[in-house]
Amino acid sequence: MFLKIKYFIGIVLLALIFSCQTAKHEQAAQGSEKLYIVCTTQMLGDLVSNITGDAAVVETLMGPGVDPHYYKATQGDLKKLEKADAIVYNGLHLEGKMQEVFEHLAKTKVVITATQNLPQGELIYTNEAEDGKSVDPHVWHDVELWTKVGATITANLNKAFSEQANNFTKNFESYSKKLSKTHKQIKSSINRIPKKQRILITSHDAFSYYGKQYGVEVNALQGISTVAEYGLRDIVELTAFIVEHNVKTVFVESSVSDKSIKAVVEGCAQNGHEIKIGGYLYSDAMGASDTKEGTYIGMIMHNTNLITEGLK
Repeated sequence: MFLKIKYFIGIVLLALIFSCQTAKHEQAAQGSEKLYIVCTTQMLGDLVSNITGDAAVVETLMGPGVDPHYYKATQGDLKKLEKADAIVYNGLHLEGKMQEVFEHLAKTKVVITATQNLPQGELIYTNEAEDGKSVDPHVWHDVELWTKVGATITANLNKAFSEQANNFTKNFESYSKKLSKTHKQIKSSINRIPKKQRILITSHDAFSYYGKQYGVEVNALQGISTVAEYGLRDIVELTAFIVEHNVKTVFVESSVSDKSIKAVVEGCAQNGHEIKIGGYLYSDAMGASDTKEGTYIGMIMHNTNLITEGLK
């Protein structure tokens, strides 16, 4: 109970601090300085940077190799949020308990839930939640859905900072064309894999949207959240699936320990089935900022190239 009270007081104090930033926000909104926008994930940071261009300085809370399912805000993060003219987060419980903080801050700051307008029928549901129903938050692995996320962010930024609306709209229209080209490239690459071999095995179930959109069957050791534990039964069942379907390649993830997949590889070996690790896929985070994989398009094409080469 004490922890809950302490947590609530912390949120209230943050809200009071942020309310004092009104003057700075108004100054930025009038175009006298660059906007300062804080995003939770690298994927969102890259998307917002492409939308805002030179009109904003964009920072992310979670860097390369960071697992958002386990992430806890630091004092440095709170300082960034305090200074921000706008905050953009994924939603769908990707950020865990941080979502409660963002919902509270929305009363005093511009806070954008990036996935808020995605059609319910296009979301993927699982039975991992206590109520038997939860939404898979990994929507960025479907380029078409991510484009819709970009449209939502653009509309919200246009509303909050109307003097930049034309600029933001033009930037997003230009970037969406690149996304459309990327979407077609992925489909073309996956079509090079024989249908019976389009089986993607990973550490945790982050690629269901990718599989649904691009025609790949996805099977993972853990569920949509890496917080969920896996056990011997999970390893045995996944090993049996791999042997039955004669899968030759499995993949590890940049933000998840490779321990689980190595256990599966060992299990396959014990069953006389040789399998290789096809490399690191970017699931919940992108690469370093100075690399191609440090951009959304570079990241998802990296994944596609590895998947294509590993499965064909």
